Amino acid sequence: MSWIHKLYETYERCQGRDMAGEVQLLPVSHAQQQAHIEIALDAQGAFKTARLINKVETYIPATEKSAGRSGIKPASHPLCDKLQYCALDYPLRGGKKPSFFKEYEDLLSAWCTSEFAHPKAQAVLRYVRGGTLITDLVNAGTLHVDANGNLLTRWTGSGQAPELFRMLTPKAGERDQGDAFVRWQVWEQDNPCTAVWEDTSLQKAWARFDASTKTLKGLCMVTGSDQTALAVNHPKRIRHAGDGAKLISANDSSGYTFRGRFTDDTGLQACGVGYEVTQKAHNALRWLIHRQAYRNDDQVIVTWAVAGKDVPDPFQDSLALFLSAEEMSQVDTQSPPTNVGDVGQAFALRLSRAIAGYRAKLAPTDDVVVLGLDSATPGRMAISFYRELKSSDFFERLQTWHRQSAWRQNFGANRQFIGAPSPRDVAEAAFGRRVDERLRKSTVERLLPCIIDGQRLPRDLMSSTVHRASLRVGMPHWEWEKTLGIACALFNNYFHERDYQMALETDRTSRDYLYGRLLALAEHLEGRALYVGGEKRDTTAAKLMQRFADRPASTWRTIELALNPAKSRLRARRPGFLRDLETLHDGIVASFQGGDFLDDKKLTGEFLLGYHCQRRELNPPKVDAAVSTTEEAFVN
Repeated sequence: MSWIHKLYETYERCQGRDMAGEVQLLPVSHAQQQAHIEIALDAQGAFKTARLINKVETYIPATEKSAGRSGIKPASHPLCDKLQYCALDYPLRGGKKPSFFKEYEDLLSAWCTSEFAHPKAQAVLRYVRGGTLITDLVNAGTLHVDANGNLLTRWTGSGQAPELFRMLTPKAGERDQGDAFVRWQVWEQDNPCTAVWEDTSLQKAWARFDASTKTLKGLCMVTGSDQTALAVNHPKRIRHAGDGAKLISANDSSGYTFRGRFTDDTGLQACGVGYEVTQKAHNALRWLIHRQAYRNDDQVIVTWAVAGKDVPDPFQDSLALFLSAEEMSQVDTQSPPTNVGDVGQAFALRLSRAIAGYRAKLAPTDDVVVLGLDSATPGRMAISFYRELKSSDFFERLQTWHRQSAWRQNFGANRQFIGAPSPRDVAEAAFGRRVDERLRKSTVERLLPCIIDGQRLPRDLMSSTVHRASLRVGMPHWEWEKTLGIACALFNNYFHERDYQMALETDRTSRDYLYGRLLALAEHLEGRALYVGGEKRDTTAAKLMQRFADRPASTWRTIELALNPAKSRLRARRPGFLRDLETLHDGIVASFQGGDFLDDKKLTGEFLLGYHCQRRELNPPKVDAAVSTTEEAFVN
């Protein structure tokens, strides 16, 4: 029950704070619903106006049963509901579905005759008892009827179907206008708040009435309070408005679910949760997901501080993490280029400053929670990942992940930066852009412990990404550039104890690193020769990159022989350039130890690091300016 206690605590600490421009926390005993029609009444309950609204999310009063209603006789909401519920004349106008007006009226009447009654609710009750709701909406042009005055289920007229028909979901080819959801406005003298869904006094009145109807009392396992009103049904619609999956549920009166272990189907004999506690906890979770969660189909992972303060999202890449909306406006995109040899230190300083900014908002002992949700079926949801950390531990582990996974990333013309890729980008780099959603989910879940717990990166993910980065001919250039940067980042993370640098390390003499440098040199030499000759084609080094990764010594001989025409052209037109590259080539070959140069075994991902660093070193500054100024500003 730790997760629900943390969510309950989050609700208590965030409730009532100024959230201008943000999604508000849902009040207790309320649900979120998409409304189609807005009706205005006066204080006496007389009809004034009606208008269509395009599926606007609205907070409505709800009972424990109506908030998760389903089945052939779903419970009614007490105030705002479908026309099928709140229109007395719905069956008289040819309504195809059963009318639940009596249940709706009984619930609203019980509220309006209690000590918790509210004038707006009483005005709505007086109006719906008049039985003219459908007629008023037809006269207002909101609903549409046939020649007999019955509600249309299919639009047979000329021209485009009315707006309401386009809003409603068709069932068996028909759209029942009784499914249109109604919300109310009540015009009261000297009260500027006309909307029932915005009136806090109405929300509190309903919550108090709903609490007074709870008869089941017991021990709440979350707060430890005895004789607390316990929840029987727990909220749904957690991830989005159409989400029917629940985190807590018990629904089998036949005894199948519990296999005879308990005597009732409520689940309370296993664990009792207070009604107010589960309402607040689920409302806090819904609010957090809408506000700051990572989403991938049904998979949702949300990170938050219980104190309600901002925390960095562990699923962002370094650029998105550091360049927040406030920082972006302060970045000087005209900053001079950074010294290539200083990028690692500059990144580390930038990382420390960014994390320090978040640390300043939280005390070291404040709780940070990471919660992952997923569902295999439409009705059941599971917690796939859960961690509670102190903010000091969370920031330290996040900083370690970004520092160990830092490398130059090229995600396109406007997204070039130094830092760690996001888990989603890692999944695509390892398995391709069209990766199966289940595989993407499992990849993200496997990376979570690496980021949050500091566990070692899975070797197969690193190896798969390195392999794909070697398949240069098999993908578009922009995708290969992105995959190359991610592969270098993952290899650097996996072997972080080797202390690789993002700048060229001329003193690193390992076989794989030197072979990567040779490949970059061959590509640069032939590429310059093609440019001088006005040719546009791939270099031999680019074509043979995969083969080179598998058999470097034998493939290098093929590449070197193919360089002869390029050398002849450069000797005639760029002799100084060729001389410098030949000198560099001799220096690299001389750096091989023992028989490493003749060793034809498969290269590890280290050759990509050598290739990447040497390629960047060979590019002059004016060519390197193609690396966007966003990166230079980011590094500075």
